[in-house]
Amino acid sequence: MSAVPQASQKSGRVDLYRRMDKHHLAPLWEVLHALVPTKPQTPCVPALWKYRDVRPYVMESGALITAREAVRRVLILENPGMRGKSCITNSLYCGLQLILPGEIAPSHRHTQSALRFIVEGSGSYTAVDGERTTMHPGDFIITPSWTWHDHGNPGNEPVVWMDGLDIQILQLFGAQFSENYAEEVQPVSKPEGDSYNRYGHNLAPLDYTPSGKTSPIFSYPYAKSRETLATLSRSEDPDPCHGWKMQFINPLTGGYAMPTIASFIQLLPKDFRSSAYRSTDGTIWSVVEGRGTVKIGAETHAFEPRDTFVAPPWNPVRFETAGEEAVLFSFSDRPAQVALGLWREQRG
Repeated sequence: MSAVPQASQKSGRVDLYRRMDKHHLAPLWEVLHALVPTKPQTPCVPALWKYRDVRPYVMESGALITAREAVRRVLILENPGMRGKSCITNSLYCGLQLILPGEIAPSHRHTQSALRFIVEGSGSYTAVDGERTTMHPGDFIITPSWTWHDHGNPGNEPVVWMDGLDIQILQLFGAQFSENYAEEVQPVSKPEGDSYNRYGHNLAPLDYTPSGKTSPIFSYPYAKSRETLATLSRSEDPDPCHGWKMQFINPLTGGYAMPTIASFIQLLPKDFRSSAYRSTDGTIWSVVEGRGTVKIGAETHAFEPRDTFVAPPWNPVRFETAGEEAVLFSFSDRPAQVALGLWREQRG
């Protein structure tokens, strides 16, 4: 007896949907569970890029297109679950950029904030608003939003670094702008190390006025980061989930170094088995030193120096090392989530 009313009801719904569709209306109840799930849902999947496999393609690109032609010669690390989207997580972009000896990547600026993490080679430089810094493996370098920047390689070896940008976040807001500088290279108006000398020693100029939300230091040398981790490892036990992990900060506020992207560096002791940890910020790691395995959700990947891997939001992550320490750099969209009151974490 109930079959007829149910069939009639179903038919009535279909008719309602058809008629209201021409008015650009849709029923929430048909999609509510997908829009408001009980736990984070994302097309992002765990993945690892072996540098020894990727590097030949990076170098081959250098023989086929110049840095000047490409503007930025980069191979995008596309998440396997989001191919064609030019992103590594829902909110972040990641790529490997190559600059060869004698090349210049011309100066421009854009509203996207960018980080550089040097993977291979020395002798290249990046310039940000009139100050150059020489790149070394393991250095963390920031290009703040809407600042002029160019790259050059006066050295004698190829240099590769990892780019991380908040491109997808700006796409969400429709706030993407860019502009090319009038010349290939911007004028150098400050000595190298100027920003670190001014702001990197718990001091600030008396007349300092913040020009944005990004750290006034744009280059964080690996030698100093590594020394800090080594000191911590001698004076305290490792965190069960992270080993010894530090966050790069804006020294004038104590907050994140970038307003939309958090950046971290951590030391895992040898023969370390971490407890599980998960958080709502999908995270990208670059391996600086050491070897080990990382279990992301149900997948386990072996990593070695210069590899890159990604953990999607709310996937438990476990690390394991054997016989040697490992140093990992990582970045995520945590500051944006914290600012909106969305970020969550869970141990164990």
